[in-house]
Amino acid sequence: MKLVSYRAPGGEPLYGEVRDGRVVAFADGSTVKDRLASGDRTPAAGPEHPLDDVELLAPHVPRAIFGIGLNYLAHAREQGAEPPAAPIVFMKLPSSVVAPGAPVSAPAVVKRLDYEGELAVVMGADGAIAGYAVADDLSARDLQKREPQWTRAKGFDGSCPFGPWVTTADEVAEPGDLALRTWVNGELRQDSRTSDLIFSIPELVAFLRETMTLEPGDLILTGTPSGVGQYLDPPQFLASGDIVRIEIEGLGVIEHAVA
Repeated sequence: MKLVSYRAPGGEPLYGEVRDGRVVAFADGSTVKDRLASGDRTPAAGPEHPLDDVELLAPHVPRAIFGIGLNYLAHAREQGAEPPAAPIVFMKLPSSVVAPGAPVSAPAVVKRLDYEGELAVVMGADGAIAGYAVADDLSARDLQKREPQWTRAKGFDGSCPFGPWVTTADEVAEPGDLALRTWVNGELRQDSRTSDLIFSIPELVAFLRETMTLEPGDLILTGTPSGVGQYLDPPQFLASGDIVRIEIEGLGVIEHAVA
């Protein structure tokens, strides 16, 4: 099931599922987060709209967003870094979430804005994985370089477009081996597979659960592959008008402009 939040033409935000090129609303009034928490996969039976006619919103606003740094082997190599001995964890705030197609902008203090295409793990009840989505862990490289804590560099408002929906875990046979690609203005920048992850998805979940409760809807951004703008020669940071497109095999595409 593909759980989605959307707005039909002239209407209020709705919740439902994407099915056969259409969006079908949940007739029982449940939200995406409700379905993540309950595990209910009863097909939606409410009003329908063609997918192309609706505005996709962020599937939900997570309570917590856990980012994982330096978690692709090729990404470590491109910056001359040793693979970490344990996952590097940072946080993004709920206010970082924006719709998968919404324009994004960095605070004025940020001069080096970078993209990071990532597989997002979406948690369900009792520490189980409920689904997966596509995300961009937008990063302020100048702040990240000069501040030892990454909260401002990674967690600024609007720094986490994700979606286009949450694909439930039962539809993803092998999340540890999915193709992930990122384009900027049509140029392919990242082309990898999640099999290059240093720490697997189960390892990341177990590591976080050692010290905290993971609640339904929480996101884990599993890291980004090689090819980020910071490590191109010469470096290429995002500028106003740029278009970032991120696609993960079987999970869909998000595409957003830089405002």
